[in-house]
Amino acid sequence: MRLLPAIDLYEGKGVRLLHGDYRQMTVYTADPLGKAREIEAAGASWIHLVDLEGARDGTTPNFDIVAAICRETGLQVEVGGGIRSLETMARYAGAGVRRMVLGTRAVTDEGFLREAVAAFGETVAVGLDVRDGEVAIRGWLASSGLQLFDFLPKLAEIGVQTVIVTDIARDGALQGTNVSLYRELKERCSLRVIASGGVSAVEDLRALRSIGVDGAILGRAMYTGALPLAEALRAAEGEEA
Repeated sequence: MRLLPAIDLYEGKGVRLLHGDYRQMTVYTADPLGKAREIEAAGASWIHLVDLEGARDGTTPNFDIVAAICRETGLQVEVGGGIRSLETMARYAGAGVRRMVLGTRAVTDEGFLREAVAAFGETVAVGLDVRDGEVAIRGWLASSGLQLFDFLPKLAEIGVQTVIVTDIARDGALQGTNVSLYRELKERCSLRVIASGGVSAVEDLRALRSIGVDGAILGRAMYTGALPLAEALRAAEGEEA
């Protein structure tokens, strides 16, 4: 299972939110590029970046930081937040981003999603942020009215290969990941599933790996020291931690 350490970007800093609430924000680093270098030095091969301002506003104010991480590290970069046009996708692809996570517009505009998949293929992933079984949009601030398991077949039909599913209730709370949700996802859909939200111990990673989850995002637990990155990498890869 692939581990994707995360840096959430806000006003040029690396932060984390609690339950997706912008009013409950903790700044963990003023130097996201330096943190990305630390993540690479620890042995990670991928990094998950989120432009939180972009997710909220549909813009890309942290683009230069993302581009610098692509340019100055050897990490494979996955980025989401504010990617709502083919032009933005082309900019990120040109900067060296390996995977682009579409959120709000992928959920609300099927035509756009079809165009994106046609243009960028497997580099397109869809981020599904879930609260009580329903997909949230606009930086988790609004509901789409769509139920998660009703939406997945449409994504597969369009040609999406990867979904990143965040349980908002678990995100940033250090309460453990929602294993039952991800088990159901692996049982009911053929898409590549990356788990996000609540990973706080090696047991979470072992449980996700055991049910066949393809990847897991590690956030707050890495920053607080509850789950050191080197230990998490070993657990994700199936080694003794």
